[in-house]
Amino acid sequence: MLVAAAICPCPPLLVPEVATGAAPELEALRAASLDAVGVLAAARPDRLIVLGPAEQAGRGPHPQGSVGSFRGFGVDLEVPLGAAPSGAERELPPSLAVGAWLVSRTDWADAPVEGLGVGEPLTRDRCLPVGREIAASAARVALLVMGDGSACRSVKAPGYFDERAEAFDAEAARALGAADVAALTALDEELAFDLRASGRACWQVLAGAAQGAGLQGQLLREEAPYGVGYFVATWS
Repeated sequence: MLVAAAICPCPPLLVPEVATGAAPELEALRAASLDAVGVLAAARPDRLIVLGPAEQAGRGPHPQGSVGSFRGFGVDLEVPLGAAPSGAERELPPSLAVGAWLVSRTDWADAPVEGLGVGEPLTRDRCLPVGREIAASAARVALLVMGDGSACRSVKAPGYFDERAEAFDAEAARALGAADVAALTALDEELAFDLRASGRACWQVLAGAAQGAGLQGQLLREEAPYGVGYFVATWS
């Protein structure tokens, strides 16, 4: 059963070593994300699963101890998922590497930690059963859900400006902050794709996991500093 969830953005810039001189710009977002992971620890789960959007090579399960690297972003930094490196052959996708970094900052030691790379094109009809299966995998399950909102909030955004982006992000932020399972389930897949919202599929996996759990939500932070929607929320 799902007992807690934290929703966090996944830009590598969240890691100070990657952001370097720009690190202060995301300090509030970084602090809120660490607070959100602390809520997961307080829930005392039997199992923590980190979800994040992934390209084909990074999709599927990643065992505890899998390593994420930020060398692709010009920084010689590696971080294991949970316990010490496991010798897993596959490297964590960037979203899970950011999640692993957040977990490492909380000195997590109470429950096993695993990762799941989720394909961004995954339809809601497939996301929801995945979430239900995760929730049924242990008596007390916690989720750290990585993913960003639209990437079209300004002309300098990665996806350029799209007038639909602000409304999409507003509804996503409201649903995440209210733990509104129905609203997350109803997010428009095609619109999310057009707006390059990487978190949509992961949020709908969360919606499947939270069905019937009766969790309450809280939105801790909402920003779009680079024309990308970033949200931090907790469900408990």
